Amino acid sequence: MLITFKCSAYADISYTRDIALLMLQMMGQGESVPGAILADQVAAALASLKNAVATQKESGAAPAAQQKNSYDVDDEPVSLEHRAQPLIELLNAAAKEKCNVIWENS
Repeated sequence: MLITFKCSAYADISYTRDIALLMLQMMGQGESVPGAILADQVAAALASLKNAVATQKESGAAPAAQQKNSYDVDDEPVSLEHRAQPLIELLNAAAKEKCNVIWENS
């Protein structure tokens, strides 16, 4: 199952459920789906996500969502930093345009 993040200032971003829930936790939003971040709270969620990604990168510990899965084709799993980048860009656009961000099952 996919979870899609949406705002009027950026293209929709979809993640598998496990990755999306990890991103939501890193933004301080819990695991509630569907959900939303009001425009005035987007900057704080963005800062939380960036901080969590940086902390994980510094620690060198890969969260469960970053571990290599049996369906990975190449030798290296996708880093959390790379997985988070589209959502970071969406949140940046939402903060700049002062719009709400929603997420829902898709």
